[in-house]
Amino acid sequence: MEISLALGGGGSKGNAHIGVLRRLDQHGFKIRAIAGTSFGALVTAFYALGYPPDEIESIFSSFDQTKVYGHAPDDEPSFMGIAGAAAWLETWLGGKTFADLKIPTALTAVDLNSAKEVLLSEGDLLDAVLASAAIPGIFPARRINDMELVDGGTLDPVPVAPARALAPNLPVVAVALNVPMGEPAQSWSLPRPKYVPHSITERLSKMRYAQAIDVVLRSVDIMNRAVSEYRLEVDKPEILIRPAVSDVETLEQVSVGEIAKRGEQAFDEILPELMSLFLWHKRLARTLNSWSQR
Repeated sequence: MEISLALGGGGSKGNAHIGVLRRLDQHGFKIRAIAGTSFGALVTAFYALGYPPDEIESIFSSFDQTKVYGHAPDDEPSFMGIAGAAAWLETWLGGKTFADLKIPTALTAVDLNSAKEVLLSEGDLLDAVLASAAIPGIFPARRINDMELVDGGTLDPVPVAPARALAPNLPVVAVALNVPMGEPAQSWSLPRPKYVPHSITERLSKMRYAQAIDVVLRSVDIMNRAVSEYRLEVDKPEILIRPAVSDVETLEQVSVGEIAKRGEQAFDEILPELMSLFLWHKRLARTLNSWSQR
Protein backbone atom coordinates (compact mmCIF):
# COMPACT_ATOMS: atom_id res chain seq x y z
CA MET A 1 0.00 0.00 0.00
CA GLU A 2 1.92 2.98 -1.33
CA ILE A 3 1.12 6.63 -0.62
CA SER A 4 2.47 10.15 -0.88
CA LEU A 5 2.32 12.15 2.35
CA ALA A 6 1.74 15.88 3.02
CA LEU A 7 2.60 17.22 6.48
CA GLY A 8 1.18 20.63 7.40
CA GLY A 9 2.51 23.35 9.67
CA GLY A 10 1.47 24.15 13.20
CA GLY A 11 4.46 24.67 15.47
CA SER A 12 4.31 22.50 18.56
CA LYS A 13 1.19 20.81 17.18
CA GLY A 14 3.47 19.25 14.57
CA ASN A 15 4.66 16.57 16.95
CA ALA A 16 1.37 14.85 16.06
CA HIS A 17 2.98 14.01 12.69
CA ILE A 18 5.23 11.55 14.51
CA GLY A 19 2.22 9.52 15.65
CA VAL A 20 0.75 9.46 12.14
CA LEU A 21 4.06 8.24 10.72
CA ARG A 22 4.28 5.55 13.39
CA ARG A 23 0.81 4.22 12.58
CA LEU A 24 1.48 4.28 8.84
CA ASP A 25 4.60 2.18 9.38
CA GLN A 26 2.84 -0.20 11.76
CA HIS A 27 0.03 -0.85 9.27
CA GLY A 28 2.38 -1.51 6.37
CA PHE A 29 1.86 1.66 4.35
CA LYS A 30 4.86 2.62 2.22
CA ILE A 31 5.56 6.34 1.99
CA ARG A 32 7.07 6.77 -1.46
CA ALA A 33 7.20 10.58 -1.42
CA ILE A 34 6.74 13.27 1.20
CA ALA A 35 6.21 17.04 1.31
CA GLY A 36 6.21 19.22 4.41
CA THR A 37 5.90 22.81 5.50
CA SER A 38 6.98 24.60 8.68
CA PHE A 39 7.12 22.07 11.56
CA GLY A 40 5.94 19.52 9.02
CA ALA A 41 9.12 20.28 7.07
CA LEU A 42 11.19 19.48 10.15
CA VAL A 43 9.51 16.09 10.64
CA THR A 44 9.71 15.45 6.90
CA ALA A 45 13.48 16.02 6.87
CA PHE A 46 14.14 13.56 9.67
CA TYR A 47 11.85 10.89 8.23
CA ALA A 48 13.24 11.26 4.70
CA LEU A 49 16.75 10.86 6.10
CA GLY A 50 15.70 7.43 7.32
CA TYR A 51 14.95 8.05 10.99
CA PRO A 52 12.03 5.85 12.13
CA PRO A 53 9.16 7.55 14.03
CA ASP A 54 10.22 6.17 17.42
CA GLU A 55 13.69 7.62 16.98
CA ILE A 56 12.33 10.98 15.80
CA GLU A 57 10.21 11.14 18.95
CA SER A 58 13.24 10.32 21.09
CA ILE A 59 15.38 12.96 19.34
CA PHE A 60 12.73 15.67 19.66
CA SER A 61 12.03 14.76 23.29
CA SER A 62 15.71 15.09 24.16
CA PHE A 63 15.82 18.73 23.09
CA ASP A 64 15.47 21.32 25.85
CA GLN A 65 12.53 23.40 24.61
CA THR A 66 13.54 26.33 26.83
CA LYS A 67 16.57 26.81 24.57
CA VAL A 68 14.73 27.26 21.27
CA TYR A 69 14.88 31.04 21.04
CA GLY A 70 17.50 33.73 20.64
CA HIS A 71 18.97 35.77 17.80
CA ALA A 72 22.13 34.90 15.93
CA PRO A 73 24.37 37.84 14.89
CA ASP A 74 23.50 37.54 11.18
CA ASP A 75 19.75 36.97 11.61
CA GLU A 76 17.27 38.91 9.51
CA PRO A 77 14.95 41.24 11.48
CA SER A 78 12.35 39.40 13.54
CA PHE A 79 10.46 39.60 16.79
CA MET A 80 12.12 36.41 18.02
CA GLY A 81 15.00 34.27 16.86
CA ILE A 82 15.44 30.50 16.87
CA ALA A 83 19.20 30.41 17.23
CA GLY A 84 18.95 27.70 19.89
CA ALA A 85 16.87 25.44 17.68
CA ALA A 86 19.11 26.13 14.68
CA ALA A 87 22.23 25.17 16.66
CA TRP A 88 20.56 21.95 17.81
CA LEU A 89 19.45 21.11 14.28
CA GLU A 90 22.99 21.68 13.05
CA THR A 91 24.08 18.60 15.02
CA TRP A 92 21.49 16.46 13.19
CA LEU A 93 21.12 18.05 9.77
CA GLY A 94 24.37 19.97 9.35
CA GLY A 95 26.13 19.05 6.10
CA LYS A 96 23.13 17.08 4.83
CA THR A 97 21.60 17.83 1.45
CA PHE A 98 18.50 16.62 -0.36
CA ALA A 99 20.76 14.11 -2.10
CA ASP A 100 21.07 12.31 1.26
CA LEU A 101 17.32 11.68 1.52
CA LYS A 102 15.91 8.21 1.00
CA ILE A 103 12.67 9.20 -0.76
CA PRO A 104 11.56 12.06 -3.06
CA THR A 105 11.04 15.09 -0.81
CA ALA A 106 9.91 18.69 -1.11
CA LEU A 107 9.81 21.38 1.56
CA THR A 108 7.79 24.51 0.88
CA ALA A 109 8.53 28.16 1.56
CA VAL A 110 7.39 31.54 0.27
CA ASP A 111 9.71 34.07 -1.38
CA LEU A 112 8.92 37.59 -0.18
CA ASN A 113 10.64 39.08 -3.24
CA SER A 114 8.57 37.29 -5.87
CA ALA A 115 5.48 36.64 -3.68
CA LYS A 116 5.49 33.03 -4.87
CA GLU A 117 5.53 29.61 -3.27
CA VAL A 118 8.90 27.92 -3.57
CA LEU A 119 9.50 24.17 -3.56
CA LEU A 120 12.84 23.30 -2.00
CA SER A 121 14.09 19.95 -3.23
CA GLU A 122 17.83 20.37 -3.65
CA GLY A 123 20.76 21.91 -1.84
CA ASP A 124 21.35 22.34 1.89
CA LEU A 125 18.72 20.58 4.00
CA LEU A 126 19.10 22.69 7.16
CA ASP A 127 18.68 25.93 5.22
CA ALA A 128 15.50 24.54 3.64
CA VAL A 129 14.02 23.49 7.00
CA LEU A 130 14.75 26.87 8.61
CA ALA A 131 13.29 28.70 5.61
CA SER A 132 10.12 26.62 5.65
CA ALA A 133 9.66 27.24 9.39
CA ALA A 134 10.34 30.99 9.35
CA ILE A 135 7.00 32.29 10.67
CA PRO A 136 6.79 35.77 9.10
CA GLY A 137 7.89 38.49 11.49
CA ILE A 138 8.20 36.07 14.39
CA PHE A 139 11.26 34.14 13.16
CA PRO A 140 13.91 35.56 10.80
CA ALA A 141 13.51 35.05 7.07
CA ARG A 142 16.10 32.80 5.45
CA ARG A 143 18.05 33.97 2.42
CA ILE A 144 18.83 31.32 -0.18
CA ASN A 145 20.39 32.61 -3.40
CA ASP A 146 18.33 35.71 -4.34
CA MET A 147 15.28 34.61 -2.37
CA GLU A 148 14.06 35.92 0.99
CA LEU A 149 12.14 32.93 2.30
CA VAL A 150 9.51 32.59 5.01
CA ASP A 151 7.13 29.90 6.27
CA GLY A 152 5.59 27.81 3.47
CA GLY A 153 2.29 27.84 5.35
CA THR A 154 1.86 31.48 4.34
CA LEU A 155 0.42 30.32 1.01
CA ASP A 156 -0.07 26.58 1.48
CA PRO A 157 -0.50 25.33 5.08
CA VAL A 158 -0.83 21.68 3.96
CA PRO A 159 1.35 20.91 0.89
CA VAL A 160 -0.95 18.49 -0.93
CA ALA A 161 -0.09 19.64 -4.46
CA PRO A 162 3.69 19.26 -3.93
CA ALA A 163 3.16 15.77 -2.46
CA ARG A 164 1.04 14.77 -5.46
CA ALA A 165 3.60 16.19 -7.91
CA LEU A 166 6.30 13.99 -6.37
CA ALA A 167 4.26 10.81 -6.97
CA PRO A 168 1.40 11.55 -9.41
CA ASN A 169 0.06 7.99 -9.45
CA LEU A 170 -0.26 7.57 -5.70
CA PRO A 171 -3.01 8.72 -3.30
CA VAL A 172 -2.09 11.65 -1.07
CA VAL A 173 -2.58 11.38 2.69
CA ALA A 174 -2.57 14.87 4.22
CA VAL A 175 -2.17 15.83 7.87
CA ALA A 176 -3.70 19.22 8.78
CA LEU A 177 -3.02 20.74 12.18
CA ASN A 178 -4.93 24.01 12.02
CA VAL A 179 -8.39 24.46 13.52
CA PRO A 180 -11.27 24.32 10.97
CA MET A 181 -13.14 27.51 10.13
CA GLY A 182 -16.01 28.41 12.44
CA GLU A 183 -14.15 27.93 15.72
CA PRO A 184 -12.91 30.91 17.79
CA ALA A 185 -9.74 32.62 16.59
CA GLN A 186 -6.58 31.60 18.38
CA SER A 187 -3.91 33.94 19.69
CA TRP A 188 -0.38 33.03 20.69
CA SER A 189 1.31 33.22 24.05
CA LEU A 190 4.77 34.34 22.99
CA PRO A 191 7.51 32.73 25.10
CA ARG A 192 8.86 34.84 27.95
CA PRO A 193 12.65 35.33 28.08
CA LYS A 194 14.11 33.71 31.20
CA TYR A 195 15.60 36.97 32.42
CA VAL A 196 12.24 38.82 32.45
CA PRO A 197 10.19 38.24 35.63
CA HIS A 198 6.68 36.87 35.12
CA SER A 199 5.18 39.84 36.97
CA ILE A 200 6.58 42.22 34.35
CA THR A 201 5.42 40.19 31.34
CA GLU A 202 1.98 39.92 32.90
CA ARG A 203 1.78 43.72 33.16
CA LEU A 204 3.03 44.16 29.61
CA SER A 205 0.37 41.76 28.31
CA LYS A 206 -2.31 44.13 29.59
CA MET A 207 -0.92 47.16 27.74
CA ARG A 208 -2.70 48.50 24.67
CA TYR A 209 0.24 47.56 22.41
CA ALA A 210 0.16 43.92 23.53
CA GLN A 211 -3.60 43.79 23.08
CA ALA A 212 -3.22 45.13 19.55
CA ILE A 213 -0.69 42.39 18.78
CA ASP A 214 -3.23 39.88 20.08
CA VAL A 215 -5.82 41.17 17.60
CA VAL A 216 -3.29 40.88 14.76
CA LEU A 217 -2.34 37.31 15.68
CA ARG A 218 -5.95 36.18 15.95
CA SER A 219 -6.68 37.75 12.57
CA VAL A 220 -3.68 35.97 11.05
CA ASP A 221 -4.97 32.71 12.52
CA ILE A 222 -8.30 33.16 10.74
CA MET A 223 -6.60 34.03 7.44
CA ASN A 224 -4.32 31.01 7.73
CA ARG A 225 -7.28 28.73 8.34
CA ALA A 226 -9.15 30.20 5.38
CA VAL A 227 -6.14 29.65 3.09
CA SER A 228 -5.81 26.09 4.37
CA GLU A 229 -9.47 25.25 3.76
CA TYR A 230 -9.32 26.78 0.29
CA ARG A 231 -6.20 24.83 -0.67
CA LEU A 232 -7.57 21.58 0.72
CA GLU A 233 -10.78 22.08 -1.25
CA VAL A 234 -8.85 22.77 -4.45
CA ASP A 235 -6.07 20.18 -4.07
CA LYS A 236 -8.31 17.48 -2.55
CA PRO A 237 -6.12 14.91 -0.78
CA GLU A 238 -7.50 11.39 -0.96
CA ILE A 239 -7.32 11.15 2.83
CA LEU A 240 -7.29 14.01 5.33
CA ILE A 241 -6.16 13.47 8.93
CA ARG A 242 -6.88 16.14 11.56
CA PRO A 243 -5.26 15.39 14.95
CA ALA A 244 -7.09 16.94 17.93
CA VAL A 245 -4.52 19.62 18.75
CA SER A 246 -6.64 22.78 18.83
CA ASP A 247 -5.77 23.31 22.50
CA VAL A 248 -2.02 23.36 21.75
CA GLU A 249 -0.50 26.77 21.05
CA THR A 250 1.94 27.21 18.19
CA LEU A 251 4.97 28.05 20.35
CA GLU A 252 3.96 26.10 23.45
CA GLN A 253 6.37 23.82 25.31
CA VAL A 254 4.82 20.38 25.09
CA SER A 255 5.33 16.72 25.83
CA VAL A 256 6.40 15.36 22.45
CA GLY A 257 5.11 11.88 23.29
CA GLU A 258 1.70 13.16 24.36
CA ILE A 259 1.17 15.16 21.15
CA ALA A 260 2.45 12.23 19.06
CA LYS A 261 -0.26 10.03 20.61
CA ARG A 262 -2.88 12.45 19.33
CA GLY A 263 -1.57 11.79 15.84
CA GLU A 264 -1.95 8.07 16.44
CA GLN A 265 -5.52 8.53 17.64
CA ALA A 266 -6.42 10.61 14.60
CA PHE A 267 -4.94 7.98 12.30
CA ASP A 268 -6.88 5.20 14.01
CA GLU A 269 -10.10 7.10 13.35
CA ILE A 270 -9.52 7.34 9.60
CA LEU A 271 -7.96 3.87 9.14
CA PRO A 272 -11.22 2.29 7.90
CA GLU A 273 -11.52 5.06 5.29
CA LEU A 274 -7.91 4.57 4.24
CA MET A 275 -8.32 0.80 3.90
CA SER A 276 -11.50 1.31 1.88
CA LEU A 277 -9.59 3.59 -0.47
CA PHE A 278 -7.02 0.91 -1.21
CA LEU A 279 -9.72 -1.75 -1.57
CA TRP A 280 -11.44 0.45 -4.15
CA HIS A 281 -8.13 0.98 -6.00
CA LYS A 282 -7.54 -2.79 -6.09
CA ARG A 283 -11.01 -3.44 -7.50
CA LEU A 284 -10.53 -0.72 -10.12
CA ALA A 285 -7.16 -2.17 -11.14
CA ARG A 286 -8.69 -5.64 -11.51
CA THR A 287 -11.52 -4.28 -13.62
CA LEU A 288 -9.18 -2.35 -15.90
CA ASN A 289 -6.93 -5.39 -16.24
CA SER A 290 -9.94 -7.56 -17.13
CA TRP A 291 -11.04 -5.13 -19.82
CA SER A 292 -7.54 -4.93 -21.28
CA GLN A 293 -7.46 -8.72 -21.73
CA ARG A 294 -10.69 -8.86 -23.74
